Amino acid sequence: MKKIIFATGNADKMKEIRKILADLDAEVVSMKEAGIQADIVEDGKTFEENAVIKATAISKLTSDGEIVLADDSGLEIDYLNKEPGVYSARYMGENTDYHIKNANLIQRLDGVPDEQRTARFVCAIAAAFPDGRVETVRGTMEGRIGYEEKGANGFGYDPIFFLPEYGCTSAELSMEEKNKISHRGKALQAIKEELR
Repeated sequence: MKKIIFATGNADKMKEIRKILADLDAEVVSMKEAGIQADIVEDGKTFEENAVIKATAISKLTSDGEIVLADDSGLEIDYLNKEPGVYSARYMGENTDYHIKNANLIQRLDGVPDEQRTARFVCAIAAAFPDGRVETVRGTMEGRIGYEEKGANGFGYDPIFFLPEYGCTSAELSMEEKNKISHRGKALQAIKEELR
């Protein structure tokens, strides 16, 4: 059975990842579970560049032929020139609570009508293979920014990300529903083809 290391320390993200990759004949572990500690500077200009930086850096720290997956994801709000974008995790400071980040974004869109509140979640995943090959995929989920936080099933910006076709935020979806339509779910489904 092959081993896949997902370069994250985010427990919520690992839950999503394990569920989506469950049908692969592979053991999927986090960096911590693999005994890898690394502080990687993600200074790329795109989600793809950051995912590749992370995957290749962690791959150099492995020795047993593991495949390393890394993602970079974030929220792009069209009205705010695609902010927070690649800085989504670090927006307003890395340790700032997401309730504060969400409130700030809602406030910045005060008075902006629905049709101009368009946004998307983007997820780029890079797979670094033992032979040095690196593949990248991208998944997106389109929606708009709501007027208040709603839902408790998600994390990060999920409570303000409204999905018009579902009539709710992504934080109001079950994990199963979210995994089918989310940016990360789409990117993981795409990378699965490279991992088979």
